[in-house]
Amino acid sequence: MLAFDELEALRLADLEGLYQEEAAARMQISRQTFGNIVKTARRKVADALVNGKAIHIEGGVCSVEKRDVLVCENCEHTWEGDEGNSRCPKCKSGNLSRTRETINQPGMP
Repeated sequence: MLAFDELEALRLADLEGLYQEEAAARMQISRQTFGNIVKTARRKVADALVNGKAIHIEGGVCSVEKRDVLVCENCEHTWEGDEGNSRCPKCKSGNLSRTRETINQPGMP
């Protein structure tokens, strides 16, 4: 079983590549708590992958957030965007498109 907060910690750390301090701020928890959550989550996911176990995600209250995501049309890199972003941070291309992404986040709806 993987809790919503563990899934969110994995998403922020491993999918978005955020440092623990920034990821913890987004989850509105301390850096130490974030580190403990992501460590437990990684152990559970590794156990499931190595030992052929299913991953069941549950627990807690979850809210849905829509946010702007920029996509580089040249290298397909994606990142959270704002109006000030005019170049891809990976390849420096200005050939960008914007989309709205829905994400699930632990917390109050």
